[in-house]
Amino acid sequence: MRFFSDNAAAACPEVMDALHAANHHDTAYDGDALSQKLDAAFSDLFETHAKALWVSTGTAANSLALAALCPPYGGILCHRDAHIQNDECGAPEFFTNGAKLILGEGEGAKLSADTVAAMLERVPDGVHWIQPKALSITNATEYGLAYTPDEVAALGAIAKDRKLGFHMDGARFANAVATLGCTPAEITWKGGVDVLSFGFVKNGGMSAEALIFFGHEAEARATLYRRKRAGHLLSKGRYMAAQILAMLKDDVWLRNARASNAGATRLAKAAEGRLVHPVEANELFLKVSQEEAAGLRAKGFDFYNWAPGEIRLVVSWDQRPEDIEALAAAIEAL
Repeated sequence: MRFFSDNAAAACPEVMDALHAANHHDTAYDGDALSQKLDAAFSDLFETHAKALWVSTGTAANSLALAALCPPYGGILCHRDAHIQNDECGAPEFFTNGAKLILGEGEGAKLSADTVAAMLERVPDGVHWIQPKALSITNATEYGLAYTPDEVAALGAIAKDRKLGFHMDGARFANAVATLGCTPAEITWKGGVDVLSFGFVKNGGMSAEALIFFGHEAEARATLYRRKRAGHLLSKGRYMAAQILAMLKDDVWLRNARASNAGATRLAKAAEGRLVHPVEANELFLKVSQEEAAGLRAKGFDFYNWAPGEIRLVVSWDQRPEDIEALAAAIEAL
């Protein structure tokens, strides 16, 4: 009964069917018929012109996005618990050829507009100091909290005023949208987001993520070359596009996210009084002792030790209801 990571979940049936359907001869790289449909599909979803590129990992999506927005001599504002800071082995710095991450604080790994304004105020204007050139937020955050449209817009206003590129790491973007009940547009380009890393793998995809540019045609075109140079231009790109299109069709991406969110909400009810943060996506962070954690594992539950006295539980799109109920009962019995 694994609640370790949604990265370990199965690919959803629609994705597997789409891969089978795509298993025929077509143009190589991203010239195939399916890859050529991505721009229109995402433009429809976001209600604006969008340029979409597939990549094979979230790390590549984030790093290519930041390379498009920040020069090597610039700085990227992000939370100190952001994935780009703690879990990508220096890839953003590598892809940008040396840009510096400037770290901020905030409850639940969220940056507020006031925090970002204060971070900017602390940087002197001069050649001796790294000048901020981009802002990156994660929605939902590393602690499973969702930025609302108003929160995104407040950050977007600062980014626009200070001429910062605005990136959103959406590894669990679907979960945030499902929780908020808003349109994808309302928490992205309408709030000032320039580039979105749209996650699919955690939500039922197999090996495809999407990098979405809102406008910024020159940056999008340059990213085609960066993607090739980084080794992420797959020769059989149609299999990447097939996964993404299958999950966009009939809102499979939202269906899957709602399922994982619902499971997390059920566990949150069982864990009342133990939650480190509110549950707004498909992740839970619980206060438990070592003995309690060992007891849960002895009953067959797998999860991540997040911090001293704290564990992380992640509900996947395909988590079995009986496993969720069993874990809920085990938590209540602690």
